[in-house]
Amino acid sequence: MVDAIIEHMNDMNRMITDPLCRHIAQTPYASLPAATVEATRRALLDAVGVMLAASGASPDVTPFRALALAAGAGPCAILGTGQGVTAPFAALANGAAAHALDYEDAFDSAPCHPNASLVPAAMALAQWLAPIDGKTFVTALAIGCDLVCRMGLSLRQRMEDSDWYPPPILGAFGATAAAARIAGLDAAQTRDALSLALCQATAPGEIKYSEGTVLRAVREAFPAQAAVVSTLLARDGVRGFETPLEGRGGFFRLYVDGHYDPGDLLDALGQRYWGEQLSFKPWPACRGTHAYIEIALGLRERQVPDWRGIEAIEVVVGPVQRMLIEPAARKQAPKTVIDAKFSIPFTVALALVRGQVTLGDFSTEALADPRVLGLASRVTAVDDPDGWRTRGSGGALTIRLRDGTRHEGGLAEALGHPERPLSRDALVAKFIDCAGRAARPLDAAGAARLAERLLAIDEVADVGAVFAPG
Repeated sequence: MVDAIIEHMNDMNRMITDPLCRHIAQTPYASLPAATVEATRRALLDAVGVMLAASGASPDVTPFRALALAAGAGPCAILGTGQGVTAPFAALANGAAAHALDYEDAFDSAPCHPNASLVPAAMALAQWLAPIDGKTFVTALAIGCDLVCRMGLSLRQRMEDSDWYPPPILGAFGATAAAARIAGLDAAQTRDALSLALCQATAPGEIKYSEGTVLRAVREAFPAQAAVVSTLLARDGVRGFETPLEGRGGFFRLYVDGHYDPGDLLDALGQRYWGEQLSFKPWPACRGTHAYIEIALGLRERQVPDWRGIEAIEVVVGPVQRMLIEPAARKQAPKTVIDAKFSIPFTVALALVRGQVTLGDFSTEALADPRVLGLASRVTAVDDPDGWRTRGSGGALTIRLRDGTRHEGGLAEALGHPERPLSRDALVAKFIDCAGRAARPLDAAGAARLAERLLAIDEVADVGAVFAPG
């Protein structure tokens, strides 16, 4: 009787798993909405730019690059370096760079960064299995990004409640979906690849509790490499599980004790692509800090031009932002650059003291800046009494001056959200700035030409040639 019930449950589960895998394997480029294609192009542009910048601006990626080079030469580029390695190690090195600067896109409606491990994995396989045409590449990116968002939206229990760290875990499955599509896997092989990804996808909550680690910065290296390895093994015949996502020992049972909504996985599948709802970052810090940065910059420009007159700063936070404010001593004086990017007190102080929050403003020198640290120590938090201001990417803060004057501001959505999007020109300008910070920097003209190619990637006959080493 028990076996019959389990078998019935598995049959029901395959009603979810199998349609997802058929969608990944069979959806044609021609069926993608025009808005999805454009959103995917922009996501690719942004991801490549951020990885280029990290190649020169983040020392945290250096060990990953060194390991990749030690594994041997190959056709897959380590972005920003002119060097080529094999596909799994290109995914590792570029994956480490994808989040190192905390400047990549985000999906404000769920705890994920859909493209951070996906783009490095897809790029590596597009070069390893060349030639891969642009339409196949864009289709793979759109499907993979959408899957990450759908998985995040479907959760009815926070992964953090069991001390998991969601972004790289969720990202592994979207990266694997994209890699499987690029490799031409059929639906059954795609299911095998997702099974193999499940065997590797993990990220403990300790990644955010430890004060000295930089693993939070380079975390996407692991799911990106796992996606490539999983796909290549599935292509070569390694069998997986029938229900890697919804089985009794599958993803949803393991990570959220089975608390998920299957409708969020399948509703309007192939018609609505959540990649159209991505947020692109104007500032290189955790998305949860952005509303506070924006408010602080606006108040500085209009009402508080001299930060030295500030007595106290009160920020209004919700449950999501609590990890960006506590523990107070650590967030007011972070020890690592990546921890500073996950700190509302530090980023608000940086905005008020320097009048900007750029890649150049996050450095070991900034971590020791007595002006920034002094002001950060005056930031305290209160819970959001209404709830609207701290959902998604919102926030509110009040500045109290020494003369008793108070200035306040609030935002439901920070700049970069789909309702307040960055323009194409702004994204290109961001890309050009990032490319100029690469280990082998591109000049503005060269970066602009590369941006044009990336924004027309679906018309390219061989995607690998766009990223070729050298």
